[in-house]
Amino acid sequence: MSVHPSSNIKRITTHILQEMKGRGEKITMLTAYDFSMAGIIDAAGIDIILVGDSASNVMAGHETTLPITLDQMIYHASSVVRGVRRAFVVVDIPFGSYQGNSSEALRSAIRIMKESGAHAVKVEGGAEIKESVTRILSAGVPVMGHLGLTPQSIYKFGTYTVRAKEEEEANKLLEDAKILEESGCFAIVLEKIPAKLAKKVAETVSIPVIGIGAGGDVDGQVLVVHDMLGITQEFKPRFLRQYADLRGMMTQAVEDYVKDVKAKDFPNQSESY
Repeated sequence: MSVHPSSNIKRITTHILQEMKGRGEKITMLTAYDFSMAGIIDAAGIDIILVGDSASNVMAGHETTLPITLDQMIYHASSVVRGVRRAFVVVDIPFGSYQGNSSEALRSAIRIMKESGAHAVKVEGGAEIKESVTRILSAGVPVMGHLGLTPQSIYKFGTYTVRAKEEEEANKLLEDAKILEESGCFAIVLEKIPAKLAKKVAETVSIPVIGIGAGGDVDGQVLVVHDMLGITQEFKPRFLRQYADLRGMMTQAVEDYVKDVKAKDFPNQSESY
């Protein structure tokens, strides 16, 4: 277990996450993409920060996660790592940087770890990416899996609706979870699947299972921070609990600033040199 050199704050590690599952302590996880937000989230006590390829949506305005590049993910991850003292930082390997080529997967994972200082990588898929997972792990890079709704495969599925409702797909998901565990993944994210299936997965595998739209019987939860804080307003799925309305607060603050400048109220005498 590592300790931050300038404090007694103990870093979260894969071992600690495993212990949390063992004692039934829920694991908390949120996304972050920049230094300032990462520092706020980390100081608030989050366990895992995911530098998600959702940056493609919330930071760059793309419709899907597919356009974001490896270089861009490393940029975001580097910014996040510099703002974090306690949380375990996981980085999505973006679309096209690991699928179908285990050598490419290894190169991508090593670049992320070396250039960003992150603690682990995340990949989407099960049996079809087993070779890539094994290859990455062979270099000592921790890997988090991701099953269920996998946004990088959106054009294959054609929809963002709940996955694995039918028995055949549910059985495959459970088998894929076992494969990821056996391959050496330290945790799995389950996205938008029936709560009953998610519970079965969490009870079947020994590694932590983090849910997003997967019910409350898994080992932890993850949300996109911009959704949870109400910065994005148009995305409101059933699984999202909005804890603030920062978009409204920020809009009001900007409007007040514009008004004060136009009215020659800002800066006033006490705000001038």
